[in-house]
Amino acid sequence: MTEQELTIRYFAGARELAGLTEERFPIAEVATHAALRAAIAARHPALGPLLGSMRLAVNDVFVGAEYQPAAGDRVDVLPPVAGGSHPLAEIRSAPLSIDEIYKAVSHPSAGGITVFVGVVRDTADGRPVARLDYEHHPTLALQELRAVLSEVQTELAAEGVRLAATHRVGELVVGDLAVVVGASAPHRDAAFRGCRLAIDRIKERVPIWKKEWEPSGAAHWVNLDDQS
Repeated sequence: MTEQELTIRYFAGARELAGLTEERFPIAEVATHAALRAAIAARHPALGPLLGSMRLAVNDVFVGAEYQPAAGDRVDVLPPVAGGSHPLAEIRSAPLSIDEIYKAVSHPSAGGITVFVGVVRDTADGRPVARLDYEHHPTLALQELRAVLSEVQTELAAEGVRLAATHRVGELVVGDLAVVVGASAPHRDAAFRGCRLAIDRIKERVPIWKKEWEPSGAAHWVNLDDQS
């Protein structure tokens, strides 16, 4: 391996779908976590649709969307373990992808797929909105997001519901995607119900705070200043 490459290793079902155990990627082609996943999916079409349900570990440490590939890294692609699948749950500053969530919950037995997209709008309670700032707790937010998805997925396990969600943080402008939640199930009623339960609990419990900015420069924290 050269100094400008990283090594990708595939395990179990991921290895069979990729058709190999190990390969290398030029670091210039995979500068971000999202770019790395996209490059793997492009190189291995059979693996791509299931990649969203798989976890990545770098140098023997699990990583999330914040991972920035570096030359010399060893990246392991790990499919869901035999005890059950882990819902895709990520919080990141990079733009969100509806297609990523759709693929994460899609599978041959999914007869219904529901995707909710929260978008930054230009007004709130009669006030004009120029942008939003989303701030999150660096460890508890992702922990609670994962807990919400696992909880809802367990509650609706008998109906075959599978969930995934991503939430963006940082500065967002009107039209940006703030949150994307997906739910699939053999039947549409369960998919709708799972998606609704997931987004409602995310809004209620995950420690992500929203600050609204008006064109005038005035700003307030949602659900904090509103109670004063």
